[in-house]
Amino acid sequence: MRARGWFLVMAGFGILTPAVAADWPQWRGPQRNGISQESGLLKQWPKQGPALLWQLTDVGDGYATPAVVGPRLYLLSNRGMDHEAVQALSVQDGKPVWSVRIGNVGNPNQEPPYPMARSTPTVDGDALYALGSDGDLACLDTATGKPRWQKSLRRDFGGKPGKWAYSESPLIDGDVLVVTPGGNEATLAALDKRTGAVIWKSAVPGGDAAAYSSAIAIEAGGRKQYVQFLDKGVVGVDAKTGQFLWRYERTSTGPANIPTPVADRGYVYSANARRFGGALVQLHATQDGVTAEEVYFERDVPNTLGGQVLLGAYLYGTNPKGMVAAEFLTGKIRWQAEGVGPGAVQYADGHFYVHGEHGDVALVEATPEAYREKGRFTPAEQPKRVRAREMAWAYPVVANGRLYIRDLGTLWCYDVKDSKAR
Repeated sequence: MRARGWFLVMAGFGILTPAVAADWPQWRGPQRNGISQESGLLKQWPKQGPALLWQLTDVGDGYATPAVVGPRLYLLSNRGMDHEAVQALSVQDGKPVWSVRIGNVGNPNQEPPYPMARSTPTVDGDALYALGSDGDLACLDTATGKPRWQKSLRRDFGGKPGKWAYSESPLIDGDVLVVTPGGNEATLAALDKRTGAVIWKSAVPGGDAAAYSSAIAIEAGGRKQYVQFLDKGVVGVDAKTGQFLWRYERTSTGPANIPTPVADRGYVYSANARRFGGALVQLHATQDGVTAEEVYFERDVPNTLGGQVLLGAYLYGTNPKGMVAAEFLTGKIRWQAEGVGPGAVQYADGHFYVHGEHGDVALVEATPEAYREKGRFTPAEQPKRVRAREMAWAYPVVANGRLYIRDLGTLWCYDVKDSKAR
């Protein structure tokens, strides 16, 4: 699918259904926490893995994960450095519905060189919000791909991305869209999701560059806040005004601030890629605003770029040694297992779906008692890697009984629904 100009509408759009619990409408799912409410899924995989429904080998380059709503799957990809696009595909067979170019690939001369599309589109009703790696922000009609409005984080906000360009997935909170241009003018910004009009700009002290994480909305320290992992640390800003509230810097010492923070009942967990560890802070209301008190900083807690999932009192994810479970409030390790090694983690129906950085996919029972693997396979026809140290970095997605795995230019769709639950 090669779109020319600003957009190319392809045949067969149809009518989209409203988002339901089994949909995956944005980065890390309905609540941005890596958790699906879906049930009736397989508890054990066959030796060869779940049944492959379809596979595409030419979806375009990228590390982005799909958003899935009803009969449509939405994905950012690039073809070369001057064509980064959003495409809509049919979940039934992967056939193209429409494709819309939104801009160029950001920082194409980055080192180490991983210049590709990275962000997950956010679907909200009949609107889709996408951020290209060069900072091109677009609101599109989900049925046709027709643009409603567009902005540039670089030109319109004086944006300053990290060396690997923009990777954020836009946050929709009610009528507000939150993005992270980075820099001194608008480190974070809130826009009217319907028009793109600016509601506020937050100039965070220090003018951090945008990192590679995506913001979340929380209630803590007596304030509704947007929490984001910037280049120099995790910060919180007031959701109504953009006022800077607090910062925590200790987890920003690694090469790339990537994982989305995890928040629960006034606590915020953050981690840096691989060897630098993870930390928990507790937010407290003060006369002047909010402070972040460190509860712990531990090396072996879940900390890789594949994200962390909080279930009850326990935090799950991977570290450089493999998969790990830890107590959320203490950092104490409950178990550690090699599994498929470091990777990205999603939860659904009592199990974790783990996409290892070396390409393997595992099903792991979600329990703090021990590591219990319920299946493992390697998707067929793995893409060829031409860049040094490049790995399988896209997160897995489970939506409406299907497992989607993306790796560079390939997208696989598997049936993970339990036949007894159909």
